[in-house]
Amino acid sequence: MFHCSRRQLLFAAPAMVPFLARRAKAAPTPVSRVAVTACTSYGAALVPALDGLFDSLNIGRLVRGKTVAIKINMTGSPKARVGYVPLEDTVYSHPRVIGAVAYLLSRAGARRIRVLEGAFDCSDPLEEFMLQAGWEPNDILNAAPNVEMENTNIAGVARKYHRFQTAGGGHIFPAFDLNHSFADCDVFVSLAKMKEHATAGITLSMKNCFGSTPISIYGGSAGVDEPNENPRGGRGMFHDGDRQPSRSAPGENEPATNRDPGYRVPRIVADIVASRPIDLAIIDGVRSMAGGEGSWISGVSPVRPGILVAGLNPVSTDAVGMALMGFDPMADRGTPPFETSDNTLRLAEELGVGTRDLSRIEVAGPRIDQLRFDFAGPRKVRRARLQADAHA
Repeated sequence: MFHCSRRQLLFAAPAMVPFLARRAKAAPTPVSRVAVTACTSYGAALVPALDGLFDSLNIGRLVRGKTVAIKINMTGSPKARVGYVPLEDTVYSHPRVIGAVAYLLSRAGARRIRVLEGAFDCSDPLEEFMLQAGWEPNDILNAAPNVEMENTNIAGVARKYHRFQTAGGGHIFPAFDLNHSFADCDVFVSLAKMKEHATAGITLSMKNCFGSTPISIYGGSAGVDEPNENPRGGRGMFHDGDRQPSRSAPGENEPATNRDPGYRVPRIVADIVASRPIDLAIIDGVRSMAGGEGSWISGVSPVRPGILVAGLNPVSTDAVGMALMGFDPMADRGTPPFETSDNTLRLAEELGVGTRDLSRIEVAGPRIDQLRFDFAGPRKVRRARLQADAHA
C-alpha cells in the first residue's frame, strides 16, 4: 500500500488534478442502473427471468407497502393483428408478463396493484377490452391479491381528473389532466413492448405513456369545454396539432409551434414523463415486431429478440433498450431510427428526467453486445422489398 504524509499529499494534489480529470472523463460515474436478461419464451422461464431483474434493482425497497400502478400497452384495435400472429406476440404487452409482474411486485411487498391502459377508441372497462383481444382478464386479476383494472381514457370511478405539472415548463404542454389512478398510487410502472415507431422512431417505456392521456380530453371527440366521457377516436391532436385539448385542461405553451408529427410527438412524450414520473420501467422484448408499432404500418414483421429490460429511470432504461435493438441512443433526426423525428430520449434528458449516455449507466446482466437484436436488419430487407414492389 502507498503511504504519504498530509504535507506530501497537499503538495501533490495540484499535480494530481489533470490525472484525476482524465480519469473522470474516461470513466464517468454511473448514475443509473438498468438490468437486462435473455428470455426466449413466455413460459416457465419468464418469472425467474423477471425475478432476476427485480433482484438486481432491489424492487422490495421500491414497492413494499405501496400501491403500484402498471401502465400496460394495448395500442390499436383488438382486430389489428400482424398476419396470424397473436397481438401479444407483436403489438401488445403480453398478458403473462403483466401477470408475472403483478405477482412478483406483490411478493416483494406491494399492497395494492392497479393495471391501467387508455384502451383504444373506447370508454369500456379495461376487462371488456381484454376480452375483445381474446384474453382472460381474470388471469391477471388473480395473479396476486388486490389487483384492479381501469380504462384511463375517462375520469373513471373518481369522476375527476388530476392535474400534473410538467417539470421545467414542458416543451409543448405545461401540464396534463390525467385519470385519478396516476395520482392514487405510490409507485408508477411503465410496462412497454420493445418496438420501433413510425412517428417517434422507437416506442419503449416513455412512449408507452403517450396512452396515459385520456381521449376524453385529448382525443378526436373530446368536448370543446368539458371532457367527453363517452369518447371515440385516437390522440390525433398530439400528432398534427389540429386542435387544443378541452378547455378544462391546460393548452399548449405556444399554439403556433411546429405542427410536424416528428417534432410534436417526441416532445409531448417527454412532457408526459416529466409530469408523471416513471418509477419502474419494464420492456418486454421476448417477442415483438420490427418496422413500426402496429399492423397499420406497412411492411411490419414479427421478430423474437428474446430480451427483457428493467430500470428505475425511464431515459436510461430506454437508452439500453435502444442499444439492444441495434440503435444509438445518442442519435438524432436523420439517423436511424429517427429518420423523420427528433429523439425523445434527448428531449426528456433536457427536462431533467434522466441520462441516455450509456457510459453513465450501469448495465446489470449480460453485456449489450451479447443480447443485441438487430431491428435495423429486418428494416433493410423490408425496404428493399418495398422498393422492388414499387418498381415492379
